[in-house]
Amino acid sequence: MSNSVDAGKRRFLTAAASVVGGAGAIAVAVPFVASVAPSAKAEAAGAPVLVDISQLEVGQLLTVEWRGKPVWIYRRSTDVLEALPTLDDDLRDPSSEVASQQPAYCQNDLRSIRDEVMVLVGICTHLGCSPTYRPELAPADLGAEWKGGFFCPCHGSKFDLAGRVYQGVPAPINLEVPPYHFQGDNTVIVGEDAKGAA
Repeated sequence: MSNSVDAGKRRFLTAAASVVGGAGAIAVAVPFVASVAPSAKAEAAGAPVLVDISQLEVGQLLTVEWRGKPVWIYRRSTDVLEALPTLDDDLRDPSSEVASQQPAYCQNDLRSIRDEVMVLVGICTHLGCSPTYRPELAPADLGAEWKGGFFCPCHGSKFDLAGRVYQGVPAPINLEVPPYHFQGDNTVIVGEDAKGAA
């Protein structure tokens, strides 16, 4: 019987035990980490939604879900920002005076925290249909004065690219702006204001 130690065998057994131990640690950690994330039930009840907008291009509309509702995030161009004030005379509530339709920090001309980023709940304030995104200028069906916005196909309500409702349509108030804030330059947290209140 030899008293010599097989170093190669020992390294192999040590490496194999390390791999098995590491796999076991990961198997234990994954459910633990997953339990910290909000459940589907919590998200449906209104847990905040983190949205990466780093790839959101000018003129692009991104739709996410919060509390079972579509939420639109839209990056406005300089042309859109310049056109919005010219629509005030055509709008029912251009100054967003119905306070229930946006948090206080979005009760401004553009109804947003950052001028170029719009965040809206995509549900018409008439009967709850979802308006369509109509970015084109002066389409035949919406008229020569149309400068882009949202059109509800159910009953013809129209909203500009700040979610403000036009006069003479069935929708009585502007589209809702949900509570939200920015975390850094490229993350929007929908469903929570900067102080953490939903």
